[in-house]
Amino acid sequence: MCPPQQSRNAGRPGPVALIALGLIRLYQLTFSMFLGRTCRYAPTCSEYTADAIRRYGLWRGGWVGLARVQRCRPGGGSGYDPAPEALPKQARWYAPWRYGQWKSDHIDPKTRLD
Repeated sequence: MCPPQQSRNAGRPGPVALIALGLIRLYQLTFSMFLGRTCRYAPTCSEYTADAIRRYGLWRGGWVGLARVQRCRPGGGSGYDPAPEALPKQARWYAPWRYGQWKSDHIDPKTRLD
C-alpha cells in the first residue's frame, strides 16, 4: 500500500509531466511578459503549478494548480501561498477536484498583497 496521498511520483517527473513543465516555462518566458507580471500571489500561479506538478505528478499537481488559477480572479485572495506540502486527506484520483484548495481562506491575512 502506498503512503497516504504522498507523491507516488517522488523524484523525477514522467515524460508527459516534463512536457507540461516545458509549456509552463514557455509561457513564463513569452506570454507572461506581454500580459504583465501583476500576480496577486507569491509565488506566481505558473511557479505554483510547476512546483505542484513536480511534487505530485501531472494529474494531482495539475488539479492543485488549476484550483490556484481559479482563485486568482477578481474578488479572490492574495498573499503568500506556496504549493501545499501534502495533499488533502479526502483527495482521490476519481474525484480530482478534491486535490485543490478552491477558496483563499487558508492564506494568512498578514501576507495579503492588496
